[in-house]
Amino acid sequence: MRKVLLVFFSNLVLVSLLLTCISHKHSFAQELPIVNSIEVKGVKRIEEGAVKSKITQKTGEQLSSEKTGEDIKNIFKMGYFDDVRVELEPFEGGLRLIYVVREKPTVIKVEFQGNKEVKDDKLREKATITIGSIADTTLIQDNAGKIRLYYEEEGYWLAEIVPVVNRISESEVSLTFQINEGEKVKIKKISIEGNKEISEKSIKKAMKTSEWSILSLITSSGYYKKDTMSTDLEAIKDLYFNNGFIKVAVADPVIKLTDDKKGIIITIQVSEGDQFRVSSINITDNKSFTDADIRKKITMLTGSIFSKEVLKKDITSITDLYTQNGYALANIYPDIASDDATKQVKITYKVEEGDKYSIGRVEVSGNIKTRDKVIRREFRLDEGDVFDSAKLKRSYERINNLNFFESVEISPKPRVAEKLLDIDIKVKERATGTLSIGGGYSSVDKFIALLDVTQGNLFGKGQYVKFKGHLGSRTTYYEISYRDPWFMDKPVSFTADIYKTDHEYVGYKRKATGLGFGFGKNFGEYWGGNIFYKLEKATIYDVSDTASDMIKEQLGTKVTSSITPSITRDTRDNYLDPTRGSRNSVYVTFAGIGGSNAFIKGVADSAWFFPLGSSTISFRGRIGYATGIFGKELPLYERFYVGGIQTIRGLGFGEAGPRDENGTVIGGTTELILNTEFIFPLVRELKLKGVVFFDAGNSYGLDESIGKLRYTTGTGFRWISPLGPIRVEWGYNIKKRPDESSSKVEFTFGSFF
Repeated sequence: MRKVLLVFFSNLVLVSLLLTCISHKHSFAQELPIVNSIEVKGVKRIEEGAVKSKITQKTGEQLSSEKTGEDIKNIFKMGYFDDVRVELEPFEGGLRLIYVVREKPTVIKVEFQGNKEVKDDKLREKATITIGSIADTTLIQDNAGKIRLYYEEEGYWLAEIVPVVNRISESEVSLTFQINEGEKVKIKKISIEGNKEISEKSIKKAMKTSEWSILSLITSSGYYKKDTMSTDLEAIKDLYFNNGFIKVAVADPVIKLTDDKKGIIITIQVSEGDQFRVSSINITDNKSFTDADIRKKITMLTGSIFSKEVLKKDITSITDLYTQNGYALANIYPDIASDDATKQVKITYKVEEGDKYSIGRVEVSGNIKTRDKVIRREFRLDEGDVFDSAKLKRSYERINNLNFFESVEISPKPRVAEKLLDIDIKVKERATGTLSIGGGYSSVDKFIALLDVTQGNLFGKGQYVKFKGHLGSRTTYYEISYRDPWFMDKPVSFTADIYKTDHEYVGYKRKATGLGFGFGKNFGEYWGGNIFYKLEKATIYDVSDTASDMIKEQLGTKVTSSITPSITRDTRDNYLDPTRGSRNSVYVTFAGIGGSNAFIKGVADSAWFFPLGSSTISFRGRIGYATGIFGKELPLYERFYVGGIQTIRGLGFGEAGPRDENGTVIGGTTELILNTEFIFPLVRELKLKGVVFFDAGNSYGLDESIGKLRYTTGTGFRWISPLGPIRVEWGYNIKKRPDESSSKVEFTFGSFF
């Protein structure tokens, strides 16, 4: 209305001025005067040319009230002006036409008030109005709408956004978005409509979005997020695709607030279509491998229900066949032809082999401290080798497992004309030296003080050296250790350590000093063997008068001279935080090469890791046996003490095992430990994860057979901190005995479980 009035009054002024100019020379029947000049006044920040581009009235033409009226409208539509008017004045026998504008003020400050759950930075990302923008009412309201929409996408369906404009001067304003976030609205119900062949339960299981429940207090689920819902719609489609419904359609969700405005109901409409089966599988354009070779990689069967997931796995398997044999740029394109009448699909794998490539230059960059050779010796391909994608992947895992780098990037760069593939290895180094001074808590020592000085990449050669001090109410422990994975630049590792410890047990004390050294070598990609020698002098002292005869018999000082061969197979993708693969090892300690102790002690240890989405499930089992030989008893400190954060969480040291007549834990000669864990991400950016576990195990005396187990369960978190892995775990003793605690909280700093 304001614009219409402005146009009306401008035209009225135009006519009156026109009549004034011509009344003393011309009659009303004579022609209108000529416009000899056009000017624009009032522009400050806007270019005059931008305004003139909207003017249709031209110089040399007769003055037209229709054109000037339209010009005023067009200038207003630019959105930069609060007022536009026309002025006329005589000029060189005609008229000067002047468009007078008043610019809208500029926004010099944008603020947000009232927001608590959403940070200013995130809101600024969603707002398109910034400092320097024109204070246009439409633009401001549009930004308020964008912010409100973002709140809705984050589950705040009751959020209110009110823009407040404060004029600072004639040409400047500040803009404040007053925000009332309200409470997050819970998802009361998710309704699936149109599904017949796949149950609502199965569809909801495929979704990350879920209805609110008491577990939402822990998991933060049960609230609507647009990004998550978009992923869920694709997951629903994939669920149908994997069950043969290739014509499925999934509509955008309809979201409705409940009457009390405390919840939302989400309705998702599905149109399933028909289920399709595979009628035939064909392969074309393959030259280097026969149909029979390729069909060995295909798991989809003729007559089976079509599955997108199986199709993708088969494509990956066929691609791997080529890329592991030099065809670095090979691609497999599936052609899926459906027949609606027979409800069948014909699959044709079109092979684009490309050329066979060899490895060209291997370049390493980004390493400042770490020497090139430390990285190159982990790379599984040499210059001139035929390209192999499996070895390239393994190279990444090995370099990453050095734990010297924040990131590792391996980029193949083909030289097509020469059929060579250059490899760029780009690393970003992290600090490998740490000084840790702190404390912790364990069921054995209660509160403890820790000092740890570690250098994991000494002189950039990949060598490891560590000094560790541990001071607790029951234990003191000091250790210096050294490891060189390539001793004297040979593929043989060398390890050495020296230590001193003093520990107070129930009924006696033990102190010991020792040293050891060993050598190791890898056999193949995943197998490795080690042999380690240890010499230890240990003293049992301050034995209680009420201690059992077994403990009293070991009073005094004894020397152990032992050798321990071991063999390990390790296929884990990451040593600190594995998500797939396994680690299996067996070691046997033989003591009696000199010294006063003589025994055999062996342990088999197997741990397996399986990815489950972004989470991991792990299973670990250990079984051990030890016995004295040559007529000598097995030392107390070589027995198996089961209980604690490294064995059965929720139990104290040795509580899962034999006791003497006084109830003192004395360890067993046999052990069986089983651990199951579900590990899930909490804060990905911080590498913080949660864990839920179930443990079972026990140790057994000389005359006992493996049988009855102790059971615990619990939860905790794990953090790969800049100073190393940290574990904090709470274990619940499922069937506690009278002298045991019902639960325990323990803390460790070092390698994960």
